[in-house]
Amino acid sequence: MSAETEIARLREEIRRHDRKYYLEAAPEISDLQYDRLMERLKGLEAEHPRLVSPDSPTQRVGGQPVEGLPQIEHAVLMLSIENTYNLAEVREFAARVAKRLPGETVEWVVELKVDGVAVSLVYEQGRLARGVTRGNGRVGDDVTHNIRTVGGVPLKLHGDKPPALLEVRGEVYMTNSDLVKLNEEQASKGESPYANSRNVTAGSIRLLDPRICAKRRLRFFCHGVGAVEGLAATNHMEFLAQLRDYGLPTTPNVTCFGSIEAAMEHCESLVSRLHELDFEIDGLVLKVNDFAQRERLGATTKSPRWVVAYKFEKYEATTRLKHIRVQIGKTGAITPVADLEPVELAGTIVSRASLHNADEIERKDVRVGDVVVVEKAGKIIPHIVRVEKHLRDGEPARFCFPRDCPECGARLVKDEGGVYIRCPNPQCPAQLKERLRHFASRNAMDIEGLGDKLVDQLVNQGLVRGYGDLYRLSLEKLSELERMGRKSSENLLSGIEASKRRGLARVLNALAIRHVGVRLAAVLAEQFGSIDELMKASEDELAAVNEVGPVIAKSVYEYLHGEYGAATVRELAELGIDMQAPRLSKPPAQGVLAGKTLVVTGTLLKYKRDEIEELIARHGGRPASSVSKNTDYLVAGEKAGSKLDKAQALGVRVLSEEEFEKLVGKS
Repeated sequence: MSAETEIARLREEIRRHDRKYYLEAAPEISDLQYDRLMERLKGLEAEHPRLVSPDSPTQRVGGQPVEGLPQIEHAVLMLSIENTYNLAEVREFAARVAKRLPGETVEWVVELKVDGVAVSLVYEQGRLARGVTRGNGRVGDDVTHNIRTVGGVPLKLHGDKPPALLEVRGEVYMTNSDLVKLNEEQASKGESPYANSRNVTAGSIRLLDPRICAKRRLRFFCHGVGAVEGLAATNHMEFLAQLRDYGLPTTPNVTCFGSIEAAMEHCESLVSRLHELDFEIDGLVLKVNDFAQRERLGATTKSPRWVVAYKFEKYEATTRLKHIRVQIGKTGAITPVADLEPVELAGTIVSRASLHNADEIERKDVRVGDVVVVEKAGKIIPHIVRVEKHLRDGEPARFCFPRDCPECGARLVKDEGGVYIRCPNPQCPAQLKERLRHFASRNAMDIEGLGDKLVDQLVNQGLVRGYGDLYRLSLEKLSELERMGRKSSENLLSGIEASKRRGLARVLNALAIRHVGVRLAAVLAEQFGSIDELMKASEDELAAVNEVGPVIAKSVYEYLHGEYGAATVRELAELGIDMQAPRLSKPPAQGVLAGKTLVVTGTLLKYKRDEIEELIARHGGRPASSVSKNTDYLVAGEKAGSKLDKAQALGVRVLSEEEFEKLVGKS
């Protein structure tokens, strides 16, 4: 093999591993193996200097210092984003968008707002030409020499036909784990540690010496578009997919919704999962998906009218971890909790923080005695952001997760393909207490007076061993309990009796079925109308329900048909609990699609998703979100993905947009 061929092969292999690491988070080789590939390439290029090219992976390590940072004018202004600080303001923003787009359906994209340094990357003929900071939005600093060192930024776009000009906007950032490593290095050299990842990033990207920046392990996420030539994408989700095809890393966990209400519900879910991220965010961004709608909405002198940032106050404090203990939840999940030296955070004294699961303890390397950074964002429970390892005293022992349930002694099991470790015993007293608290909560059976201390007494004294026992409690038994006089007992019994009339949706939420909350309980209740009809449904029929899908369907089916769940439902029915609900209006009895289930996937030319689903319903069909053996047709547009593959595997008939129109008599 010639040196030229070997160099080309090594470059492509290294680029592929870069994509696996930075884009897919699925590395195939170790850091040592990667370093050996890079060393081999460096050696060959040293032997054959004429073969060195600016887009070679070896040129990422940093060249000679520059004399200064020239100012460069942006071809398209980098405007700021309008900020909101509560969901009511987000709703008001969406209302203004709807007013400017009368009668149009608006899809909303939700993205993480990465707390880094905003930059613009410009690719010409597929090669990185320059990187520029946002600056004042009109003019920024030329930091190309440092951008070339940032992990995940391809020096050459992947693919044979890159656009002649592509400008992407995004954030340069540092992970929390890399900040920990950097501070350990700082401490070993007797230098001061860095307070947070954003300060390191902001300082590093403007350094004159790229060799220093190369050592800071910076990374990059794309989230926006600037000047382009030949852009094929017509909306934001397509644009991000195109960027990934070019080898550019995009902001993770981007999701598109058909309504602002669904998008805001997702925002609340994301805020509660901040602990899963290894990088800092300072809010969420909601964007109109469609590029043509963005164009019509336009911009003010300061910000676009199609994007808004939902920001939340974040507070940090440093304290010491005294102890790690575990709690048992209503579904048996074992949650580790950090007991902390009390510290003031957002005006309150914090003495504990959730560690969420065993994998998180391992990933963050949290140990008893460590100095930790604790964060609170919005109204969520405080969580540990990182360990200040440079302040670690010696080598404290790693936390050993229990093998057996500390409450009932059952051998713990880990979710298949998941991160949670659970107690599998449904009769575990700790689980029972949590389930009863949830059962009585406002969004479930809403039993006033059934508080935490009373639940503890009922379970500890053996008066309640399941939901059904609540409905067998007597005035005599309750009056014997601590702080339960006759009046309190009568009020509680009245509340328990009233809960029998809550209906199917409340019952489904109250049962604490994994993955089923208020929203999905309502969807299932509306779809099936009664617990009897729900129990008749197969797993595939459950999965075909809009918003359910295979994971939730499996959980619901296994609960309703498992020994514990089936017995619980049967007992509640015998006790007179109402498990009926008004059903969704049935599709018309007449129509070419009567009784048929259709799934739509890919990008359609003539219809938005809600428009074609309305057309399906108008002709008697039932639109569904996932493909199963009960699916009659799959309507496939451009860039149809896994749903098309599954439909073909199951033998489901696939229709193009034109074939669908012929089927319903529309041309």
